[in-house]
Amino acid sequence: MTDTHTRRGLSIRGAQRRYVKETAALAGADLDLEPGRITALLGPSGSGKSTLLRAIAGLERLDGGEIRLGDTVWAGPGRHLAPERRRVGMVFQDYALFPHLDALANVAFGLKGPDARTIAMAQLEAAELGHKAKAFPHELSGGEQQRVALARALAPAPAIVLLDEPFSGLDRRLRQELRERTVDTLRRAGATALMVTHDADEAMAVADALALMDQGRVIQTGAPEHVWTHPHSVTAARLLGDIEVIEAFIKAGAAGTPLGPVATPDFKNGCTVYVLVRPQAIRLTPSADGAFTVTRRRSAGTHLAFTIANAEGQSFTTHTPVPSTLAVGDRVDVELDEAFVTVVGA
Repeated sequence: MTDTHTRRGLSIRGAQRRYVKETAALAGADLDLEPGRITALLGPSGSGKSTLLRAIAGLERLDGGEIRLGDTVWAGPGRHLAPERRRVGMVFQDYALFPHLDALANVAFGLKGPDARTIAMAQLEAAELGHKAKAFPHELSGGEQQRVALARALAPAPAIVLLDEPFSGLDRRLRQELRERTVDTLRRAGATALMVTHDADEAMAVADALALMDQGRVIQTGAPEHVWTHPHSVTAARLLGDIEVIEAFIKAGAAGTPLGPVATPDFKNGCTVYVLVRPQAIRLTPSADGAFTVTRRRSAGTHLAFTIANAEGQSFTTHTPVPSTLAVGDRVDVELDEAFVTVVGA
């Protein structure tokens, strides 16, 4: 269910919000939400994710900057459009369903006009919950409650759908299933959506676009795979999973590391850089006189995590597909797959 409003992009420029004089929850955040696409906002606790979400919804007033949907300013100098006029759908962590209303009435809440219940029922059926229309929240599973909350958010055909850690209280199996259902529902609705999460795997799984946030600013945006393989900084790299950070000096067009040289065409000789190495980059080959020794072997489900160390005591972690015959104490040679290596300025 789309209209001309839902196809407008949301633009945030220089968003600022301070709760106390010394602390900026938002410190000049910039972000664009593209029409009909799902953006995941990833960052640690306290990075400003939820504050930005609430500012978009109109639940927080900006102290500076601007939020604009198409040509309409939602927030800016001397301007704060009321939440009910922003046409924003929200899905909270606790779903916020009315316990005294059945599923259909929850979805229909806030809709006006004679076709309100018809629209609500269509959204319930889109969420594959038409058969639960008369069930009250306490009669629904956690996953069903989440889907009712999503149906309610989508029922008014909002300009933007905001999801605040919507799967955080669910077990691993159900979380994955609901992610897929939620993404499918949002795509069928043609929704422009922003999902806040602190789970990197979740962000990568659901997003068309990924935005990384730290200390009140958006520090990198882009396609999830590109951001993962080409982080702009050590902070950005760490937000997306395990990383080895090696300080290195550039000589003859390469950064020298204990794992081998890394080509650095974008940096001048003599520069100090950080070489960011994902565990998938380190390839191990058994060798009787190898420069590294396996010091730890651990199963991680889909792969094995090996810790290796050289004679100088420098240790690194690598992820290797299962099965593997390597054992603790084995000597190995190392080769780097530079598709999983990035070099950034120190």
